[in-house]
Amino acid sequence: MGRCWNHSDSSLEDERVGSGGFCSAAYFPHKAFWVSLSASLLLVIITLSVTGQLGLKQPHTQSVQTLRVTVPDQAGVLLNQSATVDHHNNLVTFLVTSPANQTSTVVFDIKQRLICYKPVEQESCFLRQMEAADYEHVRSLLRTPSAMSHVELSSNLTQRQTEFLRVLAASQVDMSSLEEPLRVLCQNRTVHWTRRAEGPAKQRLVYFCIDICFPSNICVSVCFYYLPE
Repeated sequence: MGRCWNHSDSSLEDERVGSGGFCSAAYFPHKAFWVSLSASLLLVIITLSVTGQLGLKQPHTQSVQTLRVTVPDQAGVLLNQSATVDHHNNLVTFLVTSPANQTSTVVFDIKQRLICYKPVEQESCFLRQMEAADYEHVRSLLRTPSAMSHVELSSNLTQRQTEFLRVLAASQVDMSSLEEPLRVLCQNRTVHWTRRAEGPAKQRLVYFCIDICFPSNICVSVCFYYLPE
């Protein structure tokens, strides 16, 4: 014999029924329903969790594009460089290899509106604010189809420009003021601000240049010089 409690508004009615009675038939299907529902909800939660994690990781992976750019220089020597476009973090990173097989790094931090140059065989990084022309150059990379991995520029069609940046030796940048990408790039180096100039006068001595080429058929030779303070 079993005991089943039937709740009503006015009283509790005690009814004794057999093992095959009405209460047993109603209780066990009711319990099985809730167990089945709980298991289904747990499965849905696990599925959504896994799908969400994959959804978070996949777009970031797909948002990074690496593009190789080749162009002959004025002497006919082929220049090689690669540009990594990180759409998620608004970063464009150039690895520029010189004819002497030395690689310098240039980072366009669009979010912070900064360009950071890390030349090879130098103990410093050099920083400057992005200008309208810089945004236009970088935009040509952002518009490049994601399936494209190589751009070969024609020597005859490429426009060549030269920029002169004066290194402000006395204005050293506090590393803690930089965001992580630039801070990591220039680790163990000093960082100095630079200022654009219209062209070197006779007293200006250019120490080095970095050539950067964009898919818009524009190559910019960025040259650095110092002036006595």
